[in-house]
Amino acid sequence: MNARKPKLLLFILTFFISLSLSPLTQSEEILGNKFLVLSIDNAIIGPVIADYITCGIDKAQEESFAGVIIQMDTPGGLLESTRVIVKKMMNATIPVIVYIAPAGSRAGSAGVFITLASHIAAMAPSTNIGAAHPVALGEGEKENRSLKRSIEELIEMLRSERIKKTKKDNSEKQNLKSTPGASPMEDKILNDTLAWISTIAKSRNRNAIWARQAVSESISATEKEALDNKVINLIALDLKDLLKTIDGITVGFPDKTITLHTKNAQLITQDLSWSQNILNTLINPNIAYILMLVGFLGLFIEITHPGVIVPGIVGIISLILAFYAFAILPINFAGLLLIIVAIVLFIGEALTPISFGILTLTGAIAMFFGSLMLIDSTFFTLRVSIGVILPFVLSIATIVIFLATNVVKTHRRKVQSGVSTLIGKIGMAQTDIVETGQVFLDGEIWTALNQDQAPILKGQKVKVLGIDKVKLLVSKYVT
Repeated sequence: MNARKPKLLLFILTFFISLSLSPLTQSEEILGNKFLVLSIDNAIIGPVIADYITCGIDKAQEESFAGVIIQMDTPGGLLESTRVIVKKMMNATIPVIVYIAPAGSRAGSAGVFITLASHIAAMAPSTNIGAAHPVALGEGEKENRSLKRSIEELIEMLRSERIKKTKKDNSEKQNLKSTPGASPMEDKILNDTLAWISTIAKSRNRNAIWARQAVSESISATEKEALDNKVINLIALDLKDLLKTIDGITVGFPDKTITLHTKNAQLITQDLSWSQNILNTLINPNIAYILMLVGFLGLFIEITHPGVIVPGIVGIISLILAFYAFAILPINFAGLLLIIVAIVLFIGEALTPISFGILTLTGAIAMFFGSLMLIDSTFFTLRVSIGVILPFVLSIATIVIFLATNVVKTHRRKVQSGVSTLIGKIGMAQTDIVETGQVFLDGEIWTALNQDQAPILKGQKVKVLGIDKVKLLVSKYVT
């Protein structure tokens, strides 16, 4: 019995020594198997999506989730909103996994930054990532460049092809040089973005050179190319395959490591709230554009038809919603001004019909190019579709001209009331009318003055030529 006591004391001593030394080394934390799934389904990265992602990560951390899975398909988005998301991901205390899926999805522009900032990045087959040239919030280019780019876009769409420009020099030094024709502000944004994406990639042990090229040259990669270039960690067929593949992976944090146990993980999906869905729909460029035109049309109807009320209310609400979206989207105010000028020209056509359609044609052209220039972005997904612009330009022009023309015709029409409405009507002679007599007209008997040289006999039809005070000037009616 006495021989066992030293062994027992030694075991207890060793145990307490190990406990006392454990805070001096990096601890390993093993979490449960509950994951929060957030979905970005073909959505533009804007303030609404940024709020959705950041709130989701906060919820997962507060409720002790094992991690967050962001299943993403996005054409891109705004730089400021992307910074908010990336900042939250870089400072998350639980693993954030980005999964570009399902097949056919892409992580363009802002999606590249979000993918690189994740602790684990995965892609589904037949997906792609890249083209991360920065789009600054509210930054517009010069009007002449916007118009040129709008014309180029029209030509590209009509030919069903897109011209891609590449640079020959891919070195990091060349990447920091100014882009030909770019403004100093654009250079600053580009250089800042290059430095930012390099920092993100290096902090996650990913290919910083490829990341810089995605920004400076807008290069893209398939899932296999992304895996070979160490842009992502793995390829997974679906969420089930993703959980199976990452099971047992250890994720490092500044003060700890977390081992993922995803074999029997419980997935809890959190979708956009109804309010977030509405706001996210509003910032779609096509929706914002339609709301703006409906707003202008509603106010125009209210102005030309006072007292209708409903079109005016609808117009004001539509304009408020449109300008909410425009406060987020990169708007070119020259394009907005052209649309306003177009509406003025349409009204001018209705007021001056002698222009023979010149004002209408000029207004349609102004509205068309103003619509192309309205959303000033290098990404087609952040601009108003020509498939939306053409029918709405023609429809708005037709409706406005029709309403304005009817208003002008109504104002120009002579107002007739009382006895003046009797001129031109046919009555019946109640007596012989040589110089004066009586006629029956509209249920009444009137005193009439004969305007013919020959007398009008009783029973003959007469036509009212005019009115002299309360007497009718008549002549014999000949059929």
